[in-house]
Amino acid sequence: MRLTHTATYDASAAEVHALLTDRAFREYAAQRTGVVSAEVEVVEEDGVRVVTVDQVQPTAGVPAFARKFAGETTRAVQVETWHSPDRADFSVTTPGRPTDIRGTLTLAESGGRTTKTFEGELRVKVPLIAGKLEALMAELFTQGMDTEREAGVAWLTGQR
Repeated sequence: MRLTHTATYDASAAEVHALLTDRAFREYAAQRTGVVSAEVEVVEEDGVRVVTVDQVQPTAGVPAFARKFAGETTRAVQVETWHSPDRADFSVTTPGRPTDIRGTLTLAESGGRTTKTFEGELRVKVPLIAGKLEALMAELFTQGMDTEREAGVAWLTGQR
């Protein structure tokens, strides 16, 4: 399933890139999404920054068909590989589950505002319920990205 998401910040692309590659911010944003736990790692080597957010998320509130598949919690490992300040490869894997999201993040600045765009694919490899799970995962992904944006706006205005 094709998946896109955009988020706009009243900040420069450099400020948004610094935000998205800041360990403290990523921990703050993860907590705002309601995770059970999150481990964040930011590693830089040869000008490439890799941000890894390994989190356990509750499945309370998801439809019964998905909770049977996922259990009481689910683990998601998000990896962003920032090759430049305005572009990253992006993936979310769910260890032990046949689902993943892969794509790119781009930052584009115009008039002092920056738009972060995700473009990619969401895949579920469960034949009978793949369509229903894809739709649910797309909704949850979008909600998570929206919450991350809200956390970013708060962080950029000094709320922590």
